[in-house]
Amino acid sequence: MSWTRSPDGPPQYRWLCLDHVREFNAGYNFFEGMSADQIMAAQSPTAGWETESRAFRAAGSADLPPRWADFKDPIDALGARFRQRMDEARREAANPGLTREEHGAMQLLGLSANADRAALRRRYSELVRRYHPDRNGGDRSFESRLGEVVAAYQLLRKTKAFA
Repeated sequence: MSWTRSPDGPPQYRWLCLDHVREFNAGYNFFEGMSADQIMAAQSPTAGWETESRAFRAAGSADLPPRWADFKDPIDALGARFRQRMDEARREAANPGLTREEHGAMQLLGLSANADRAALRRRYSELVRRYHPDRNGGDRSFESRLGEVVAAYQLLRKTKAFA
C-alpha cells in the first residue's frame, strides 16, 4: 500500500495492490442488516426515485417541459424534454421563416414543415369538424380545443409562409 500527494490535485489517494483490494472489499457489505425485501428494493434500477416530485416549469417559458410525476424514471423525463427540444429544432430548421409561436401553431394543427396554404386550409377544416359542438351532438367538452385550433389557424394564415 502506498500514499501519494499531488501538489495541485485532490488530497491523498490510497493505491492498493489486488490482494489488498480483495481484503478491503471482503470487509464491506452494503446489504448487511437488510431483509430480503429490502435488498430487492435496493437493487431496483430506480431505487430512490419512487417518491413523487413536484412538477418543474421553466420560468417564463411558453412551452411546458414534462412533469417529473409523469414518469416512473426521472431520466425518461429528461430524455422526453431533450426529444421535445430536438423536434422543435428540426421544425425550426426546416422552416426558419416562422416564429416560435408559428411553429407551435403548426404543431398544434399537425402540419408538416413543407405544408402549403391548401394543406393548412384542409387541416383546419378537418379539425373544426372534429371539435365543433354541432358535430359532437352538442358536447361542449372540446370547445377549448376548438378555440386553440381557430387561434392557430388565424395566426398561420397571416404568415408569409402561407401567403
